[in-house]
Amino acid sequence: MILWNTFVLALAAIRRNGGRSLLTALGVVIGVASVIAMVNLGRAAGQQVTANISAMGPNLLFVRPGMTAAAGGTRAEAIPFDPDDLQAIRSSIDGVIVAPGASASATVAYGNLNATTSITGTTNEYFGVRNLTIAAGREFEARELENGAPVCILGPTVVTNVYGSAEPLGTTLRIGATSCQVIGVLSPKGSNMGQDQDDTVVMPLRAVQRRLTGKQDIATIYVSAVEDGTSGRVRADLITLLRERRGLRDDEADDFDVRDMAELAATLQSTSATMTALLGAIAAVSLLVGGIGIMNIMLVSVTERTREIGVRLAIGARAREILLQFLVEAVVLSVFGGLVGVALGIGGTWIMVTQLGMPFVVSVEMVVAAFAVSGAVGVVFGYLPARKAARLDPIAALRHE
Repeated sequence: MILWNTFVLALAAIRRNGGRSLLTALGVVIGVASVIAMVNLGRAAGQQVTANISAMGPNLLFVRPGMTAAAGGTRAEAIPFDPDDLQAIRSSIDGVIVAPGASASATVAYGNLNATTSITGTTNEYFGVRNLTIAAGREFEARELENGAPVCILGPTVVTNVYGSAEPLGTTLRIGATSCQVIGVLSPKGSNMGQDQDDTVVMPLRAVQRRLTGKQDIATIYVSAVEDGTSGRVRADLITLLRERRGLRDDEADDFDVRDMAELAATLQSTSATMTALLGAIAAVSLLVGGIGIMNIMLVSVTERTREIGVRLAIGARAREILLQFLVEAVVLSVFGGLVGVALGIGGTWIMVTQLGMPFVVSVEMVVAAFAVSGAVGVVFGYLPARKAARLDPIAALRHE
């Protein structure tokens, strides 16, 4: 009953100075909203990065030639891979799907429309490794891969740029000086890491090597670990195998690069978590400022209500009841600010991620923690003014003007 009466008195005191109370709570509102928005935005960014990397392909590893020492102390690009390297990976490393990649850039044209795009020469394993699906048409046939037939599968951006509203399947597309029959269209994947994944043409490996690059080199080997969590083991096996095949001594550095997308995702997630924690800590400073504002206004309130406090003490109110009343006022202000801050923080997060095209993520534990801290701020910063009020001398308080 005493606590309820104290709560009612605290609300009455807050209502008497409504404008000042709102301004006092504003510091807590900004602090809680900032912490929630920054942390949630950081987590959304982390999820977006992970999703972008996963979209490149499941458990994907990129194997590319690196740099090697050349005459005069300079560095030059190492020798590229060949079909024997590809076959060695397939036969020596368990639990992987392997696809070659030979790349070129060329102008593609149909009718009076043309565009410049990237051409990838590969095999059918490429579609699974890179998480690509055929929306219309078909994959390459075995004889087309064997003979290097001039057939191609187009990304949606190429279809839009070169065909407009025309149907591409079955038509003959001009790729540089080569004519290519369109046998399929890929499903849209959108942009990833600032690159349009749909702006591509896929052809049989031998077709690109013979007709576009003029070399038998394989610029990239795409390796996908079949089982989740095994990409680290696959990477180690790849390094061991390729060092052996390229005749590298123990004291020589790798002249190739094996990039594990799972490892990259973990690194980016760790970086994102660190930045999120930093942003949250910076935003939390405003909670401290809000708490100081509450303490300041409560000290002013004690001074303004000195005579009221003296009257209550004179008619029998105990010191702890006075302390409780002012402490409850501070906590009510802080909790009110916390509630409004939570609403603004979640709403602000939704607006920002919508504008940035990121997933909407709400950290429930952070919302609860921010709200709990707002209540703690009221207790911590309201205690000093409350104790000052409770320790007033009744006689001196009654004489106060």
